[in-house]
Amino acid sequence: MDSGSRRKEILRTISREQVPVSASVLAKKLEVSRQIIVGDVALLRAQGHEIIATARGYTMISRGGGEHQYMGKIACQHTAKNAKSELYAIVDSGAVAVNVIIDHEWYGEITGNLNLKTRGDVDSFMSRLKSSEVKLLSELTHGVHLHTIACRDKTHFEQVVQALDSGGVLFHG
Repeated sequence: MDSGSRRKEILRTISREQVPVSASVLAKKLEVSRQIIVGDVALLRAQGHEIIATARGYTMISRGGGEHQYMGKIACQHTAKNAKSELYAIVDSGAVAVNVIIDHEWYGEITGNLNLKTRGDVDSFMSRLKSSEVKLLSELTHGVHLHTIACRDKTHFEQVVQALDSGGVLFHG
């Protein structure tokens, strides 16, 4: 299989799956090394394909015809103790927490991909976080951070903002 065909198959596989697909699974399926897959995904992303890398593998947020067509950013501030309830508020509203973004004083903008769609996703994320010695990105910026939220439309996005405001986690400056 040539590299172009392999990249098309990577896109097909990632876009069909409802759960992230690891580079190792793709490598085995396409009979290449994991590093080849990582390089292919980097090239696909450079070409404008919206592939999201999560801790569990690669996935895509469906846009234009998919359920989540509107992307918005929300500024939040809270302690690490409130992270789970913040993420629950997003997914309970039927939206997707696509990522978290901080503005680090030395490195500038740092983005961590989340792609959390359900309470189960949030629970898994929080469990992995708790069992490691890793801290939330927001802990580097006194709790201030942004989330990119995938919603059905702007009205849905405004409902998510209201849910987060009710939960006391919106950043009001």
